Amino acid sequence: MDEREVYDYILKIQSIAKIGLVHSKDPYALTNYQQINDLSADFLEHFLEVKLDRPNYFKRDIYPTPNVSVRTVILDQSRKRLLMVREKNEGAYSLPGGWADLYDSPSQTAINESKQEAGADIEIVRLVGIANRTPFKTPASIPEYVIVFEGRLIGDLKEHEYETDDVSWFDINQLPQISKKTTKGELMRFISATVQGETFYD
Repeated sequence: MDEREVYDYILKIQSIAKIGLVHSKDPYALTNYQQINDLSADFLEHFLEVKLDRPNYFKRDIYPTPNVSVRTVILDQSRKRLLMVREKNEGAYSLPGGWADLYDSPSQTAINESKQEAGADIEIVRLVGIANRTPFKTPASIPEYVIVFEGRLIGDLKEHEYETDDVSWFDINQLPQISKKTTKGELMRFISATVQGETFYD
């Protein structure tokens, strides 16, 4: 069993423990579920070096479910250049996007994130797809579904907020250094589906 399989296996065990903590009424069962939850978290943190010191799936005492984030593919009129933002804390580029906000629809989140990170007023063209990041990717990863939209720029780029320090257009065949939040293969999947007018899932 390799590290990827171990990660997924332990994560499933912790999911069962969290479900039990939410729904069980038996004190003995609750004690056991809590021990399983703590042991699995300890294993993830100390043996697989997963970072658990942030608000995410691992800290939730609710039914375990993937987090949801949104990313937007914005192409120029030639459909050969891609708008990307540089993450200030990493110095590498990604698509505009972020965690979905409570009470905002996915498309509204995409519009908000594009404006905040890229200074881009956009309209949503279509849903490109939904990517499953729940399987192991890196030790810093958490279970996540990524909703990907195609956006169309309206007007010129404006000022962006503090999380990004550069906004630039790149040839889709000559991309810059990619943020650790994604992989080149995943990013190319998003771009290809957008350019080809396709929809992907999982």
